[in-house]
Amino acid sequence: MRKNDGVNLPKRWEVRKLGEVLTIERGGSPRPIEKFLTDSPDGINWIKISDATASNKYIFETKEKINKESLHKTRIVHEGDFILSNSMSFGRPYIMKTTGCIHDGWLVLKQNGNKIFEAEFLYYLLSSPYVFTQFDYLAAGSTVRNLNIALVSSVQVPIPLLPEQRRIVSILDKCFAIIDKAKANAEQNLKNVREVFESYLQGVFGGGNWEMKTLNQISENLDSKRVPITKNKRQSGKIPYYGASGIVDYVADYIFNEDLLCISEDGANLLARTYPIAFSISGKTWVNNHAHVLRFPNLITQKFVELYINSIKIDGYVSGMAQPKLNQAMLNKIPIPYPPLSKQQSIVRQLDALRAETQRLEAVYRKKIIGLEELKKSILQKVFSGELTKKEK
Repeated sequence: MRKNDGVNLPKRWEVRKLGEVLTIERGGSPRPIEKFLTDSPDGINWIKISDATASNKYIFETKEKINKESLHKTRIVHEGDFILSNSMSFGRPYIMKTTGCIHDGWLVLKQNGNKIFEAEFLYYLLSSPYVFTQFDYLAAGSTVRNLNIALVSSVQVPIPLLPEQRRIVSILDKCFAIIDKAKANAEQNLKNVREVFESYLQGVFGGGNWEMKTLNQISENLDSKRVPITKNKRQSGKIPYYGASGIVDYVADYIFNEDLLCISEDGANLLARTYPIAFSISGKTWVNNHAHVLRFPNLITQKFVELYINSIKIDGYVSGMAQPKLNQAMLNKIPIPYPPLSKQQSIVRQLDALRAETQRLEAVYRKKIIGLEELKKSILQKVFSGELTKKEK
């Protein structure tokens, strides 16, 4: 039994399967796609997953075009059609605001003849937990979670009359406008908190006329002691196994048992900086060959260097764009400010206190953002379960 079965919908709401009221087709991918890409103004929009974003429900334009020779190998979609991601961004719908072609990572949903749905109502419906719960249930048995025509066609949906659909859309638009404004404010506050911390970091490290040193002058490099272990040869345990961006596994043995600083050696994060590239480790640990390992004479200098490395851009020391790498020779060329130990200690204390407050505020705003998204889902669930119109049954 589907989780949505038994919902007490208004009697005037017809319930049908999507495949009974919409035409559902799968996209197609001409291969190799490079052969069909074109810069010609006569080219046709080539709609990829990357052309859609979570913050937008429309697709207006695409980054790439394909030539007309490929049309028999793909699927054309038109303005007003719905496209549905069948793998990445599982089940997310978008409304087409242009004409284009979709690859086989998309399904297209088209209205037949007589208009059954208002476009905005259908968007809210496909975005709702009422529908997603069915997607999730029906795809649960698959090794790879994706949607197919048969699965989507079998999903049951409520169909109010068009005037009622328009009324529901009007209510949801107003509610979601308020929620979206609150979410935008929380996201801006989150951004502001990060910028204040980063600005303070730069001010601290850029404000002193200190001696400059390199890492090989103030630390001992232990890279030669690193030992990578492939996943199928690791013995599971409780010892942290570190890679370029932190813990990647837990193993049964260790090669280090002290306070050390790791700095990413390779990976996209060297340039993207989604995560800190310098991080301290302590006690029994194992480190693979994707992170440099440094030993410092004291914890104060180790912490000071960690904060400094995470505050600066190191793009000029990184080789390779497809596979970014910070080798040991380039790592040792990065100039490090080296004030007296007492000053290092003072800076570390200040920054630790500020970072703790920054992290607290970030947690508050992230929680608020998540809560607002959950509120949207809750409202959609109530709407498409008929609770909005219960008094009118």
